Amino acid sequence: MSWLNISFRSRELAMPVTVQVLLPQRLTSDKTRGTTQPGPYKTLYLLHGKRQDCTSWLRRTTLEDKTAGLPLAVVMPSVHLGWYANTKYGCRYFSYITQELPRLCEMMFPLSPKREDRFIAGLSMGGYGAFKAALAAPETFGGAMSMSGVLDLEEVYDRPEHSSIEEAIGTREEMRDSVCDLFASAKRFPTDLNTRFYLCCGTEDNHIGSARRFWKYALSLGLQMHYEEGPGAHNWVYWDSCIPALLRYAMGEG
Repeated sequence: MSWLNISFRSRELAMPVTVQVLLPQRLTSDKTRGTTQPGPYKTLYLLHGKRQDCTSWLRRTTLEDKTAGLPLAVVMPSVHLGWYANTKYGCRYFSYITQELPRLCEMMFPLSPKREDRFIAGLSMGGYGAFKAALAAPETFGGAMSMSGVLDLEEVYDRPEHSSIEEAIGTREEMRDSVCDLFASAKRFPTDLNTRFYLCCGTEDNHIGSARRFWKYALSLGLQMHYEEGPGAHNWVYWDSCIPALLRYAMGEG
């Protein structure tokens, strides 16, 4: 795999951004032309958690080793403390992740533009962002995985350190029934779409209760939701252990 550090100016964010990209180096055969060419590859958009950035997955896990040899590109953006939202302070992170970033990556790299070849995933705040993107922008992503995701924002508002979410999303009342409310987005989701959702959480994680509630609610709505829990806490040891399942789902094998 090639590890690329890409910088460009985002129109949605009105500022320069940096994105980490893992890109396959091998060529695929094009029998119709009698030549070999790169891709087009499936793409995994991989999101970071709170107080992390686009380098976190590569610095803290074995992701690079485990993607070696796979015909899969991995795109890792940064959203700071923006909660993957079009924030009240003006940064349009949701539009950036669901519209601008896929479009630009598919212009720059040999990536498949097919919805079913785009998968989005993340941990903690990024797990929330992945489900938010797949539920509220169903035309963009064919699947999503949340690892230890902060799925019920009501719990975040109940904590004393909730200021970052209120600055990004607004008050609890403004969040409810908006695109930032995953339960509301799940209820509005068109279940006839073949979107694959994968939800996992460690049993020692303080988000396990909301993970179980969201899974049961999604099933009651008819969403294609796979749920898995097991030993693990809210840490990199658990998230690193999720990578094999993550890659299987991103490749469409889960």
